[in-house]
Amino acid sequence: MQFSNPILFFICSVGVFNGFLVSLYFVFFSKQKRVQNLLFGLLVFFLSVRIGKSVYAIFTPREERNLLIMQIGLSACFFIGISLFYYLRASIQNRKKIPQKWNIHFGVFAVIILTIGIAYPYVYYRSFWNNYFAYSIYIVWGIYLVASAFEIRNLLKKLFIRNTKSSTAELWLLAVFCANVLIFIAYLIGMFYLYLIGTITFSIVFYGLLFFFLSKNNREMIFQDIPEKYAAKKIEKKEAGLLIEKLDKLMKEKELFKNTNTKLLNVAKELQITPHKLSQLLNDNIGKSFAAFLNDYKIEESKKLLKENHKLTLEAIGFESGFSSKSSFYAVFKKVVGKTPAQYQKQFL
Repeated sequence: MQFSNPILFFICSVGVFNGFLVSLYFVFFSKQKRVQNLLFGLLVFFLSVRIGKSVYAIFTPREERNLLIMQIGLSACFFIGISLFYYLRASIQNRKKIPQKWNIHFGVFAVIILTIGIAYPYVYYRSFWNNYFAYSIYIVWGIYLVASAFEIRNLLKKLFIRNTKSSTAELWLLAVFCANVLIFIAYLIGMFYLYLIGTITFSIVFYGLLFFFLSKNNREMIFQDIPEKYAAKKIEKKEAGLLIEKLDKLMKEKELFKNTNTKLLNVAKELQITPHKLSQLLNDNIGKSFAAFLNDYKIEESKKLLKENHKLTLEAIGFESGFSSKSSFYAVFKKVVGKTPAQYQKQFL
């Protein structure tokens, strides 16, 4: 089936174009030289090549198609499942380098696809590639999807069964896995109904993942190591005391709590410690979340203003103390102090 609608072409190809840019960035230009980022780049690259082949086939007349491009596109599909599997495994296991057996695994796949490509080139064996080998490729992809689901089983249990809050990095891994499942299903449907659905699905999930990434305040954590369980590395009491003292001094001197854009990463940089360590300090040694910790300073500041500055409106006091809205100021103040801001101020008028 061939299409020529320019809008449809744009929708199908925009994900492929940006996919190539993303893959090039993570493979060659990423500042974080991590195994995980390399494997993620390879995953996006192989997906982009496969989807690009589909776009090419859909919008190019059959008699004008370059059959080598068709062969390369199908061959790339052979590596999607294995790239996803090892990306998830490397992320969960915090791998610092690629094990030799992983390289061998990729090497075996490369030898298989090169041998078949040379012995049975697409230009002479189109029926073999389209009717037999293509099905084998999708079976391999499906097997690795199942293996990937098993690899992230604990993340799935944590989110759906135990209903436990997951970190941004963990949610990202789940999102990447689900995106691959959707693309795989779309191609299965396309084999029997509408081939176009695979390319459109890729564009949708690509920008869905981009939106997920941009919507997270701590998105820097996505392409950093998932932290080890805090229980395995407790901060020593003496060190924790010094860090708490330093943190309190920082908050009072720089008044970071007044900036609504202050993130855990910003404060960690000021303290010259990792975000993981600051989060651990807050949870284990102070017993508060980062938001609750900031709210304590905001409340103290607002109480001070309510006592001393009777010219400011209550709303202005809330903003001056670091709250982003009047409603959040009233809600947090009432919860912490037990009185509304107006009731608290009234006793000093």
